[in-house]
Formats: sequence, C-alpha cells, structure tokens
Amino acid sequence: MRISTNLYAALGAFVPAVLFVPAAMAGCGDASVANGPFTMVSSNGAVPAAQAAEAAKFAPAAQLQTGSGDSVASIVGLWTFQFISKGNLTHSPSIPDGAQLDFGYTEWHSDGTEILNSGSRAPATENFCMGTWARTDFFAYQLKHFALGYDATSGALTSRNLIIESVTLDPSGNSFSGTVTIQVYDATGAHQVDQLTGTVTATRLTLNTTNP
Repeated sequence: MRISTNLYAALGAFVPAVLFVPAAMAGCGDASVANGPFTMVSSNGAVPAAQAAEAAKFAPAAQLQTGSGDSVASIVGLWTFQFISKGNLTHSPSIPDGAQLDFGYTEWHSDGTEILNSGSRAPATENFCMGTWARTDFFAYQLKHFALGYDATSGALTSRNLIIESVTLDPSGNSFSGTVTIQVYDATGAHQVDQLTGTVTATRLTLNTTNP
C-alpha cells in the first residue's frame, strides 16, 4: 500500500521515527528518518528488571480491590509505553521490524477510558488521543484510541485515526505487552488510507518512579 500525504499528518502520535515529510506537514512530529537510521528497540516485551522492581515497591498502584476483598492486578494507572514496528516490511516506505513507532505516557482509568500523550508528535499536530478499554479475559484487555491529525502550519484537520491494542497484563501488575494496529483515515473518517502493525510494551509509573 502506498503511503499518502494524509498519513504524514495522521500518524504523528504513532509513527514519528519512521516517516520523512517537510516540517509544515510533519504530523509525525520529529519525523526525519524515513529511510533510516531507525531507532531500534527490543520487541520481546521484556521489562527492565530495575524498572519492574521499582514499580513493585508501590503495590497499591498495581492492585484493584475485588468484591471479595482480595487484591488482583489491575491495568488502571499510569504507564510509559513504546509502539514497535512489526510486519511493515512491505509498507511504502518499508519499516523494519523492531523500529520504534512511538513512545510516551498512557493512563488507563477505572471508568474504562484512557488518555495517551505521544512523546514523538508535535503539539501543533495533536499529541494527545483518547481511548476506551474493556477487559476481555483475566489478564487480557482491548483498547481503542481515537485520534485526530492536523496540519502543523494551517491547523486544518487532515485525518482521523483508530489505534487498536490487544494486551496482556503481567500478573505482577507492573507491565503489559501485546499488539497494536494503527488505521489511518482521511479527514472525513470515511476512507482508510493506510495501516501499520506492531507491538506495544509498557511499564507502570508509580510514586517511587524517579526518572521520567
């Protein structure tokens, strides 16, 4: 599938490190490496031991009281995340597996809503998106983000985007991992113009977190 100009304005919150466009249309924020070098990261979903241990020190943030009085791991809370490319080798431009698509912070709320702050997209192109989530199994969740993309210069709406995550929470409650699909539509939302796939990994942030 050939990439369209709308995609550049659309994927800012999700594909900043892999697409190159002029600054005025850089909905991808700091996009500047369409043909590499790419920021490559591990795609195995592993959480650094130090970060996992740090999160575990603040148990209440990783737990949710059930009606029986027991505590079980909960996805509710604040996380640092990465979207990592997988399965986009035939995309135009080609994106290698393991390339970072986006990073930032995401907060899952107890009412089934969510908000994400992209670290790779310029605010002028919209670097926040909102979502809704539901638990699909004991430690499994599905999340749908709904995002808008704008031209950084004119402020015109250029795209509507749907980002779907299917993730599994680690029983510790301190990390989750899974898959992400990014669907890009035109400004009307009626026509899909592109799609990317990848994995998502996240680590919980707590009151003990010392580094952003």
